[in-house]
Parts: sequence; C-alpha cells; structure tokens
Amino acid sequence: MSKKWVYLFEEGKAEMKSLLGGKGANLAEMTNIGLPVPPGLTITTEACNAYYDHGKDFPESLMSQVKAALEQVEAKLGKKFGDPQNPLLVSVRSGAVFSMPGMMDTILNLGLNDETVNGLTEATQNRRFALDCYRRFIQMYSDVVLGASHAEFEHILESYRDKQGVRFDNELSPESLSAMIEDFKVMVKKTTGQLFPQDPMAQLEGAIRAVFSSWNNDRAIIYRQIHKIPDDLGTAVNVQSMVFGNMGNDCGTGVAFTRNPSTGEKTLYGEYLINAQGEDVVAGIRTPLHISLLQEEMPAVFDQFVNICGILEKHYRNMQDIEFTIQGGKLWMLQTRNGKRTAAAAVKIAVDMVEENLINKEEAIQRVEPEHLDQLLHRRIDPTAKLTVIATGLPASPGAASGKIVFDADEAEALGKTGEKIILVRTETTPDDIHGIVQAQGILTSRGGMTSHAAVVARQMGKTCVCGCETLRIDYARQEFIVPTAAGDLKAYKKGDTISIDGSTGRVIEGVVPMLEPELTSEFQTLLSWADEIRTIGVRANADKPQEAAQARAFGATGIGLCRTEHMFMAQERLPIVQEMILSQNLEERQVALAKLLPMQQEDFYGILKAMSGFPVCIRLLDPPLHEFLPNEEDLVVEVTKMRCALEYADDQKEAILSKLEETEALLKKVRTLHEFNPMLGHRGCRLGITYPEIYGMQARAIFQAVAQLVQEGYEVEPEVEIPLVVHINELAFLRQLVVDTAEAVMAETGVKFEYTVGTMIEVPRAALTADQIAKEAQFFSFGTNDLTQTTFGFSRDDAESKFLGYYRDRKILPENPFIVLDREGVGQLMKIAVEKGRATRPELLVGICGEHGGEPSSIEFCHLIGLDFVSCSPYRVPIARLAAAQAAVKNS
Repeated sequence: MSKKWVYLFEEGKAEMKSLLGGKGANLAEMTNIGLPVPPGLTITTEACNAYYDHGKDFPESLMSQVKAALEQVEAKLGKKFGDPQNPLLVSVRSGAVFSMPGMMDTILNLGLNDETVNGLTEATQNRRFALDCYRRFIQMYSDVVLGASHAEFEHILESYRDKQGVRFDNELSPESLSAMIEDFKVMVKKTTGQLFPQDPMAQLEGAIRAVFSSWNNDRAIIYRQIHKIPDDLGTAVNVQSMVFGNMGNDCGTGVAFTRNPSTGEKTLYGEYLINAQGEDVVAGIRTPLHISLLQEEMPAVFDQFVNICGILEKHYRNMQDIEFTIQGGKLWMLQTRNGKRTAAAAVKIAVDMVEENLINKEEAIQRVEPEHLDQLLHRRIDPTAKLTVIATGLPASPGAASGKIVFDADEAEALGKTGEKIILVRTETTPDDIHGIVQAQGILTSRGGMTSHAAVVARQMGKTCVCGCETLRIDYARQEFIVPTAAGDLKAYKKGDTISIDGSTGRVIEGVVPMLEPELTSEFQTLLSWADEIRTIGVRANADKPQEAAQARAFGATGIGLCRTEHMFMAQERLPIVQEMILSQNLEERQVALAKLLPMQQEDFYGILKAMSGFPVCIRLLDPPLHEFLPNEEDLVVEVTKMRCALEYADDQKEAILSKLEETEALLKKVRTLHEFNPMLGHRGCRLGITYPEIYGMQARAIFQAVAQLVQEGYEVEPEVEIPLVVHINELAFLRQLVVDTAEAVMAETGVKFEYTVGTMIEVPRAALTADQIAKEAQFFSFGTNDLTQTTFGFSRDDAESKFLGYYRDRKILPENPFIVLDREGVGQLMKIAVEKGRATRPELLVGICGEHGGEPSSIEFCHLIGLDFVSCSPYRVPIARLAAAQAAVKNS
C-alpha cells in the first residue's frame, strides 16, 4: 500500500501540524469545528521532502491521490475541475510548519483557460469578473511557475490603465481585460519560450512543483536563518476551492487580528477591500479600509465575523490572524493562525489572557519570545521636540528610527553591514526585500496597509515601520521621493538624506529627532514577576559603574556577576597613572603609582557595592595584558620618526624635542618589551597577579577598604573577589592567600569585620577538567564562556567572526556562531564536567556564567539544565534572561 501523501481538510487535525503544515492543520481544525471553509486538500510536508529526495520529482502515486481527493471536492461543490461549462477553480498555497508570511509562493484562480473562462462567465453572469480572474491567474502563474517577468506584466497593466484613463485595476473594462490577456500570453511566450498552459491538470502539477521549489528560494532560506527554522521540515501544499471577493460590491476580502498586534488591546484589528482578491490586501497595491467600517457596509457579515473571531480565539487560546473572503454576501474563512505581534502586544495579550482564564501563568511565560523583549527597550520620539513632519502614513510597527534614505534592498544590506543607519524606502516591500529589511533601522512604504508584507515582517523583527504613506511620490530612477509641503509646492528628499519615522504615529520627519528611553508597562512587570516565581536560576548583570548597577537593579538583576576592573583603568584621567605604573623600573616606583590608583579604585568599588547593596557583587581582578593600556606601537614609531625629522630643522626648540624624543623612545621600548604574539594566551589574568602581586594586592585592598567603609555606614554588602584565567590550583592558592592576607590586614586596621568570598573564572579547558582540584581553593566558579569558546575551538573570536564564521554558518559546517549561542556539545560538556567535579569537592560551590552567553535564551536553558546558580549579562538583557530562565524551567519541568 502506497504512503498517504494527501488529506482532505476534514481528515486532518490540529495535532498533525508537522505533517499538514500550520495552514493545513488550521484549515482542518476550522472545518471540523463547523466554520465556513471552502473545501480542499493538503499535500503533506513529507511529500515535499520526498520531492527533493527524488531529485525534484513527485513521489509515486502523489498525483493519483491528488486527483482522487479533488474528485471528492468536486462532488461537494457540484463543479468539475477543467469543465468548460461549470469549472472548479482552486488556489494553491504553501503551508510550512512554522508561519513564514510571504516567503513562499501562492497561485489563485488555477483551472482557468480560454474555455473555462467562458464557463465562469456563464456561472456568474459577470464577464468582467471572469476576465479579471483569468488575467490575474496568467500573471501569477507565469511569474511563479514559468519565471516570466513580474515587471513586464505590470508594464502592460499600467499601459491599459493609462489607455482607459482609470487609476485602479478593478475599473478596467471587459474589453481592456480581454485584450490584455492576449498581450499577457504573447509576452509569456516571448520571455519564457513556452505557451501558457491550457490543461488544468498540467497547471496544477506545475503549481505544486513551484510551491515545493519555493521552500528553497532565497527569501525563504534567509527567513529560516533569521528565525532559526530547520531547513528539513519542508512545506505542505494546500489546494483549496476558490471563493471570490472580486465579483462585485457585495464581495470583498480581508485580513484581521482578534486583538491589536501592535498594542495587544482587546479589539478587532484589520483591513478589508471591497471587490478584491486576498492578494490585493497583503500586496499593498490598494490601501484598504479599517475592519470596523465593514459593520456599516455589511452588518450581518460583520456580526458573523466577530462571532467567529471569538470562537477561534477561545478554541486556540491565542490571538488569531485570520484571512477571509466575502462572496455574494456570504462569509468564508480561508485561514487562521496564531498572530504575529510586537513584544509589547505579546506581553499584554499573555497577561490579559491569564486574567481572562484562557491560559495559566506558565503558558503566558511561554507566549513571549525572550529576544523580542528588546523591542520594549526601543526609544521613542521626545514629545516636546519641534519636528518637521513631511508626511504621515499608517503606524505599522512601533518605535522610532532615524537614518539615511535608501531605495534598494541590496544597497540597504550593504550599507547596514558597515554600521550605517538607514531607512529603507519602497513603494511597497516584497519578500525579496527581506535581506535589506534585516539591516535597516526602519521601513517606509508609500502603499500598503497595516497587514502588508512590510508591516508584518517589521513587527516580527521589531523594526520600526510606516506604511501606506500615499503622499510620497517615489522616483527610483532619480533616487528620490517627493512630498507636498505646507506651502503647496513639492520638496524632494534624495538618497542619503536623513529622515526619521515614528512607527507609533505614522509620522515621517525631516532629519534626526531627539529620542526618549522606553518605559516598561505594568503588564511587562507582571509577566516578569511571574517569571521570577517560576525560574530556578538567578539573574545577575555585568556592570562596571554605579549607574550601570542601578540600571541593572531597575531591570530586576539580583547581583553583579562580573565587574571588570580594567574598564576602570581606561578613564582618561587615570590612564597616565596606569602607564606610570606599567613603565616603572622597579617595585618602589610601581608602589608609588599604585598608591595613586588605590583611592580611585576604592571609590569605584564603594560606588558599585553601594548601588548593589543587599546583593552579591563579583569583582574580577585585572585581566588584560598590560600593553593594552599603552599607546599603539605603530603610532609610537610614526611619532618617533616625525620627531627625528623635526630635529634636523629645529633651532630654539631642539632641547624640548630631544627630551620628548627620549621619553617616546623609552615608551616604545617598553611597548616592544610587552609585545606578545598571542596576547589572549599570554601574560594576562592571574599570570599578571603572580608576576606583579602588588597590583592584585592594591585592588584587593581597595575592595576591602570600600567594604569596611560601607559596613560602618550600615550597608549590607556581599563582595566576591574573582581571580581570572586560572589553569592550575597553585595559581589560585597563591593569589587566594594574597587576598585573604589583605582582608585580614584591612579588618585589623579598621576594626570592621566583614564577609567575602574568593573564587575564579573557568576560561580554559584545563581549568574545567581539573575543577575538583581548583574547587579546594575556590568558593565559587564563574564561566567566562567567551575565552572558554576560543580555547576550546582554537578560534580567535575577532579573526573567526571577520574571516570565516559566516562561511561556516552559510554552509552549515557549524549550526550557530558559538560566540553567540553556547556550543553545548563541546564547550557545554566542559562546563558540565567542571560543575560536577567542582561540587564533588565542595558541594556548596556557587557556579554561574558571566560571558555574553548569559543573556542568550538557548545558552540560558543549558545553564539551567546543568544546574548553574546564576547567569549574568548586560543590564539591558536582564529582562530577557529572567524570562528565558523561566521558560527553561517550564520546558524542562
């Protein structure tokens, strides 16, 4: 018995999503709960994968199963596929497991040819409608299946609008449409070398192949890379009987959300067009009407639609994104899916649905993507600022952005990768523009509504977007857009000019505008409070300054997991003293410089410990090699050469130049002495502390004197002194004793008793593998996963990311950049070994992570799985880490 490749809608179930795709499973579910769904069939994702396994050929019996299922659809509707008198027409759509809006191909009105178009005319008594369907089908099929030029079709279409003197396609006469169809067919033969197919079954086979093939088109591949969707899932194909929104003024089509996808407000949000097909709404060709106006035009249909929205939201227990068509006053449901939403909306909807008893707190936590919380930290335009508003469109995706105007997606991608801030300006975006959208700060379109491609993709990516700004007149040839001014004349804005857009109001503004930092909503705080109840792993922040510590606390951090003391040395007023210390010829000279640095370091530690009072603060002693605090060797060579040349022409300034030259040459000599071939593996971290114990001694004294002062002032402080880059227990034993001796000395001098702990960073494989020994001297471990990844892979991060990691990702040699997403199989196994060995020696050992992985959701989940006590990340990623930690607890409970 051959494998089942095809399911009628009524044969499917919601839980068959991996087989039927998201769209197919939802069509099945809507059919089975009694909603008005046009009958159809779904070809499985397994058939798509088999198609690729068979060298892009259909698996055995696929088309015979399609024909058998199609016969059952014909019987339900009393129509026949390919019948000249009473033709059944179908749409052919992709339907991946995970929603990929606009990324793959769709074909409508399939089954039309020179004969069946007459049958459609007779059945509807509407010649204009039948011809309009046929010209749409030829255009769509030829573009998707035959590879004809979309621009050529648009050129012919525009010429007929001009000839007839009309603005919109739906105003074209039957005579214009009939002539246009012939022109379309001629153009198809000329550009593709093929006649437009007249056999409906051949059309269907071609469409199915095209949908399968679109799984691997460029835009779909890029989309999957961005959203981390596996490449081997394949896409289902949905073949559905057509219903028509373009038969007249009692017809229409639309897209709606059961709640506002931008704000989360519990109100119907969407758009529709009268006398149009579905692609017209999402393609942005005509600017649609707000869904609320449907109540005035078709009150009975509107009431039915509102009722169905309620049914679907309760059934799926989630906000729904719905596509519908009205044919002759009858409502048909074409699709429902969980709606894409902004982070703000996701948070509000999740919290509201808990309060409405639709979901529980654990489900609410899972409803928000941790990375999307970055959207809530976006800036907004200062309301007190004086703005030059040049146009207004639809507020499609919130936030505000400024950048240089760019009209081409390829150019947007290229400039964006160089760090240039740009706004991508288009008449409307298409899925082919996705690579430019990724790199843009924001998107501005002159056409399209709030459910257009640009709007949907921007919201999902957290990009600012303004759509349907119809006063913009874009001229791609001149690389400019023109807008009318208040004075009644026109003003041009060219490529490279700077504008700002406000995705919350739809305003387009001249120049860069002042921005305000975001405010976090009560729903945001509620959701994160639930996350804190659920998570089992602590969240700290990496912070080097009191103001960063304060920000971290405001975002919910419960301690500092990494305070980098070298950042304190980099301040301009301190750098000369640090250099004096490095350039010292002996211990006495070095002690003089260190004595100057001591009160500065004490002030640093006092401020940050005070700001984080009541919570632990992990202070890492000096880590980078000393040459990083000195001038660049090449710059010094240039400076020395210039001074030597100047000596030849100097008269009265000769002595001053000579003195400066000697000083610079001495500095150059020291820089060359400190030069290392591989500084990352060289004289840094604890190796510095052992070579120059007086440096670590000064830092430990500064910490403990600050602690003593704070204790005297009544503050509760929890200092953790961290020794970096330990590879051997003897290194830690030596430096731990130095820290302990310093603490004892400060307590004796001040008469203040205080608590503290001493631990180390695990940054190299040997430390992980000998963690049982190192734990004898360490009260805590903190994984420095940036260096641990470098030393495990043998990659220099800077070189790898700039030279070859991109190729590795593109060719799937590595699934992820290991410096962004923790490598569980290699680095992760070393961490697991270190945790197990360390706690075997010291069961109460505190273990955390302070690398950049501490704010990445997949890495946080791994930290949860191996039993870490905390993760630490930058202050602005603390909310993400709190949520991700809770999700890890729910997922792995």
